[in-house]
Amino acid sequence: MAIDLGCHVGYASPEETGVRSDGMMKQEETDRSAVVDDVEAAAGDGGVNYVARAQWLRAAVLGANDGLVSVASLMIGVGAVNGTRRAMLVAGLAGLVAGACSMAIGEFVSVYAQYDIQAAQIERARGGKDSGGGDDEDQLPSPTMAAVASALSFAVGAAVPLLAGGFVRQWAARVGVVCAASSLGLAGFGVASAYLGGASVARSGMRMLVGGWLAMAVTYGVLKLFGLRGV
Repeated sequence: MAIDLGCHVGYASPEETGVRSDGMMKQEETDRSAVVDDVEAAAGDGGVNYVARAQWLRAAVLGANDGLVSVASLMIGVGAVNGTRRAMLVAGLAGLVAGACSMAIGEFVSVYAQYDIQAAQIERARGGKDSGGGDDEDQLPSPTMAAVASALSFAVGAAVPLLAGGFVRQWAARVGVVCAASSLGLAGFGVASAYLGGASVARSGMRMLVGGWLAMAVTYGVLKLFGLRGV
């Protein structure tokens, strides 16, 4: 008697395969919709929208970090060739004023370019006709607010090393205070940005510290080298 050993095990008809595929596709779409709904619900029902924070958080942290690192490096660098308290204080104050002005002008120009692009896009969407669009205009960035915020954040960061070490009389203590205050400020800015942005606190704080230490060390080393050579 012949035995039929045809490949019937695990075989599915085309109709059954189509039903399975449709079922799996529907299940995947349901899962994706559930994820999207959860995200939207979290953002709308008291959840934190970290993406919406990214732009202003980046500007604030960047300005404060630039102010702190720039002024601290400038004070330490000047201290490498001139150990007087007045020289370091004047250098730090000059760095604060110049840096805040530079940040404000740069942010104003940058945001104004973004403003022009978005305004032109709104006009193109209207088709050259005035059809309302007040909501779109409300979403346009403010170059003036961006400039003021950037200058203030830079000044806040720059004030940390300036106020901490600018009035210490002894050179070694002054440099030590500037380094210590700058390290605390960098760690604080890193932790705050990580907390507000929902990122890793340890990694963010360490990145800030390492970057600031490197900038101060390079500035001190370069100016010390120039001072030793009498340049």
